[in-house]
Amino acid sequence: MANRAQIPTKNSALIAMIADEDTVVGFLLAGVGNVDIRRKTNYLIVDSKTTVKQIEDAFKEFTTREDIAIVLISQYVANMIRFLVDSYNKPVPAILEIPSKDHPYDPAHDSVLSRVKYLFSAESVASGRR
Repeated sequence: MANRAQIPTKNSALIAMIADEDTVVGFLLAGVGNVDIRRKTNYLIVDSKTTVKQIEDAFKEFTTREDIAIVLISQYVANMIRFLVDSYNKPVPAILEIPSKDHPYDPAHDSVLSRVKYLFSAESVASGRR
């Protein structure tokens, strides 16, 4: 248990969002939104005007902030920065790919699911079970 990753926050941790407007607004209405003293938000609304560089920058910022425990990213947005999502290997913040209204979820492109499948297949081979 000593190897567990600790979230270094005082009272709570945030959920960050990178998604389309409808998805982000839904989570904001549920109370996920936050604006800090420096006017930094914990979300990025991706639309047709958003550049891949802006998405990359938001992903890098959210994965390095100490007050964020989970980053929710729409799968179609994650596909735009797949190299960053696939190369991310820290336990906190956790990266979760979610579907959006216009883009259905495809388990074949989910990096977390593919890692879990790999781990379970490696464990079953190592233990001799199938």
